[in-house]
Amino acid sequence: MTRVRTCIALAVVLPVVVAAQLRAQAPGLSPAAVAKVEKAITAFMSQNNVPGLSIAVVENGALVWENGYGLADLENFVPAKAGTVYRLASVSKPITATAILQLYERGKIDLDAPIQKYCPAFPQKPWPITTRELLGHLGGIRWYQGDEMLSTRRYDNMTDSLKIFANDPLVAQPGTAFHYTTYGYTVLGCVLEGASGEKYVDFVQKNIFAPAGMVHTEADDEHKIIHNRAQGYQKSKTGEILNSDLADTSYKIPGGGWVSTAGDMARFAIAMEDNTLIKAETRELMWTPQKTSDGKATGYGMGFGVSNDAGVRVVGHSGGQQRVATALALAPDKEMAVVVLCNLEESGPMDFAKELLKSLAEGR
Repeated sequence: MTRVRTCIALAVVLPVVVAAQLRAQAPGLSPAAVAKVEKAITAFMSQNNVPGLSIAVVENGALVWENGYGLADLENFVPAKAGTVYRLASVSKPITATAILQLYERGKIDLDAPIQKYCPAFPQKPWPITTRELLGHLGGIRWYQGDEMLSTRRYDNMTDSLKIFANDPLVAQPGTAFHYTTYGYTVLGCVLEGASGEKYVDFVQKNIFAPAGMVHTEADDEHKIIHNRAQGYQKSKTGEILNSDLADTSYKIPGGGWVSTAGDMARFAIAMEDNTLIKAETRELMWTPQKTSDGKATGYGMGFGVSNDAGVRVVGHSGGQQRVATALALAPDKEMAVVVLCNLEESGPMDFAKELLKSLAEGR
């Protein structure tokens, strides 16, 4: 416990040290803005006992600032850096949704056709399910059961991943209710492969990461050496910081199986906003909340949550799984975005990212 307390104390002290070393690399933010952000980061990490955090800020279509704070690895006293690699968890979903919408733009996917047109491996259900519904969590596919999130099995392809849940009944008739599900995005990975004729990972690398300049983003692999990968932590019921449980995310790459850096995800946000990846009208389609069949808005478009925070439209996604808590938040009307990646589970970075967006917008 003494070592743990020492490490957590360092997580608060190290921001000052690291910031002093890297501040010269942040020409896009004024010294006053940097000071404001660092004060907020220190408070967030201290209040939540976050060991390590990396952050990136986008303004006016440019990555203006990125940095790392605290420790990426408590046991080996490795500082978190701007280039530290974290699991994205559900922040993977906007990536997959964007790839699907690219195929829609190319005329290769009908968003309202039954998904078996592209993914025959997924069995027919009492009602048809569409790609549009899957993108908005309206497809009726279930959430995790039992200890499925703790799976350590390696899945080699998308079709094998479907076997976990494909034969289970739907939890609701498609279109009638919002049921958040990562498994629905596994089906979307199968849809993408059927429509494109390519492996999901290969298509995304070529059509999302390469044009966006995301050179540090790849599929998570527990066995591979991924340089600068952060270790991950969880809190016990008494507040003690412990190593995260083991988990293999190969069964859910489209919905929670990528790893990346804060800077790369900032580049993704930039590429979304400057029409590098999709057309403006397609982007707005993705960023428009869907509705259930009885007309209720869900607050979720296609791969992006949509909210109005103190008059500022925010689109993005949060994520949480073993080793991480993550947030991607864009304020399109302010031409701003914030990415926060933490190596402590359930640390709630989305609210923090939104507060930073609002604070930085007010200071401009």
